[in-house]
Amino acid sequence: QVQLVESGGGSVQTGGSLRLSCAASRRVFGVSDMGWYRQDPGKERELVAVITSGGSTNYADSVKGRFTISRDNAKNSVNLQMNSLTPQDTGVYYCNAKGKVVVNVEGAVSEFDYWGQGTQVTVSS
Repeated sequence: QVQLVESGGGSVQTGGSLRLSCAASRRVFGVSDMGWYRQDPGKERELVAVITSGGSTNYADSVKGRFTISRDNAKNSVNLQMNSLTPQDTGVYYCNAKGKVVVNVEGAVSEFDYWGQGTQVTVSS
């Protein structure tokens, strides 16, 4: 079983910065996308930023220009640098890793989709 271990959440004032980090508990082969999602109470989990194994990135419109996602493929880790934070960025942030692995000699593929436990980010005005 793979665990994604998150760190770096906390409380800051508007305009402050935080850096979230996430690492897999062991090496996971076949990881394609790693990303961060945010969930507010009573709402669905939504994408904040994602990065592929090749380094392509995608951001939610609300964080473009303020957040930067990066990853270390060898360590299956991903970071999210969050700058110019606003109260609207408040929420529980979840790390995610998804991908595919070949599971037998016939080439059958198994997909996986791992989630971290979530880390709270609170931005006060």
